[in-house]
Amino acid sequence: MRKICLTVIGLFLLFVHAFSQSTDSVPAGYKPRKLNLDEVNFVSGYYSQTADKSAVMGGRTDSKGIGDVTDLSNGIDLKFIAWDPKMRKNTLTAGLGIDYHTAASQAFVDSNGRARNNGTRIYPTLDWSITNDKKGTEFGIGAYYSAEHNYYHSIGLNTSLAKKTHTNGEFSLKLTGYFDNIKMIRPAEFIPVDSVTSVSPTDSVVYITTASGRVETLTYVNGQATGGNAKTVIPSKPRDTYTATLSFAQIINKRMQGSITLDLVYMNGYLGLPFHRVYFNTGKDTIENLPSQRFKLPIGLRLNYFLGDNIILRGYYRFYFDSWGMRSHTANIEVPVKITPFLSVSPFYRYYIQTAANYFAAYALHAPTDKYYTSNYALAGFTSQTLGAGFRVAPPKGILGNLKILEIRYAHYSQTTNLQANNISMDITFK
Repeated sequence: MRKICLTVIGLFLLFVHAFSQSTDSVPAGYKPRKLNLDEVNFVSGYYSQTADKSAVMGGRTDSKGIGDVTDLSNGIDLKFIAWDPKMRKNTLTAGLGIDYHTAASQAFVDSNGRARNNGTRIYPTLDWSITNDKKGTEFGIGAYYSAEHNYYHSIGLNTSLAKKTHTNGEFSLKLTGYFDNIKMIRPAEFIPVDSVTSVSPTDSVVYITTASGRVETLTYVNGQATGGNAKTVIPSKPRDTYTATLSFAQIINKRMQGSITLDLVYMNGYLGLPFHRVYFNTGKDTIENLPSQRFKLPIGLRLNYFLGDNIILRGYYRFYFDSWGMRSHTANIEVPVKITPFLSVSPFYRYYIQTAANYFAAYALHAPTDKYYTSNYALAGFTSQTLGAGFRVAPPKGILGNLKILEIRYAHYSQTTNLQANNISMDITFK
């Protein structure tokens, strides 16, 4: 965690120095053709969660089912802009994010609680878009990569197209594909014996014991493990996700704007996680088993209303359903209030309710005859509420030289499954 923070601070100081050397020498109205750094965004966040019923332990509510999580995230985005000979705006955005998390339940991938309970995720992104103001069109492509310590790798690709109408509206289409590779790291008690060498009275058994993918050779003497180490290849399984996002935004009048968004999502491959346990009503435990396909269809409506010069009402509603039997409703309202021309506060509230997936049951309620089964409470029926506020400072001349925007947001989240969370984030923009 210390290395991550020092790296981000170092990058921060480097770009502050770089921006401090710049001058506003470009004449008004002149559009440079050369690719120039236009904006730098730093985002940092801290998330803390207390919960029980962890999916790793099959929804147990005792001390082994504790689902406490912390996450420290840091990210940087560099935005470059150029104008080509046809005076089309070209935007290149390069980003890098680093997350460090701890999860109490992850330690119990080893049934004795000795597995690694922390990890790091790194996710670079690259996006390019070209905007033609005369035709009112925009085209973009992007790429994404994510690696979460040693068990999850993901590659993402996207393309988008937007077209403005003559009535102050805009149609857009975005196609996205994620291609994931999941290491099949199973709980220790489900790892098959790789080799057994009987040297009386000692047996050596090789199996995986940690969520980081470490392989241990445990030497048993009179039934007691005495230790040892070895390496082997861990198999993996693919998971692909394809999304088509259709949206239409419209300026209704001087005070009102609205949009509607439809997502068509198809998932295929291994859709569970290999270290999520399920306990049957017989007392026997196993690994969750879910269908290899899933269709999702969220529909979202957004409406913004300018209530005078200093207050904006931002409303959002989303309905969601999928092929696993889940249904959900999301309602969100945010009210930015401009206290001064450069200072605003934005309180917000979000209410969410969902029904359980067809394949969910709580701890020890599944029957051995069930074809599919999970005790992951992300697929349970519950309601949740989020309450928070944002604080934004954006003086016309900046805060400190090229530091143009500073925004801090805090949110408290509560869920009826006994989950509580707090999240605080900071966004700094240099121009």
